[in-house]
Amino acid sequence: MKIVLCGYMGSGKTSVGFRLSKTLSVPYFDLDKYISNAESRSISAIFLEFGEIYFRKLESKALKDVLIFEGDGVVALGGGTPCYGDNLSFILNQTDVKLIYLKASISTIVNRISSKNNSRPLLMHLNSAADKREFIAKHLFERRFFYEQAHHTINVDNKSLEEVVEDCLALL
Repeated sequence: MKIVLCGYMGSGKTSVGFRLSKTLSVPYFDLDKYISNAESRSISAIFLEFGEIYFRKLESKALKDVLIFEGDGVVALGGGTPCYGDNLSFILNQTDVKLIYLKASISTIVNRISSKNNSRPLLMHLNSAADKREFIAKHLFERRFFYEQAHHTINVDNKSLEEVVEDCLALL
């Protein structure tokens, strides 16, 4: 089985995915890192140089590459992956995939990403905390429809990494 983690930026997909893969002794794939390695540049550089549409096309191809491998694994998606093209449908139609939505509140997301603003392409243009909060609220509202189609939802607010990993394991 492949465990696929989705959720907004700052929800813990990368940290939970890595820890979950270690606990289960299965391969771990971070979709953004996979794309970065394939393109030999950072996600921010791809966004700046080629734009979001180009990135989303790369992302769809990478998703398909990662999910068609044989065997078990844990995959951390990018925050927007399930929201573009046929990505969500592709994920949900895989018989060996369990999609888990790591649900974080706006406050949790803002707190987690406030110090990482410069490394997140979608937030680079925002300066104030109020602007970030408003952007995240709007974006999360738009993406929630996609996230909530996951097989399972885990609320990550006020939980440690270990608690979220345990919640994931309990679903398997």
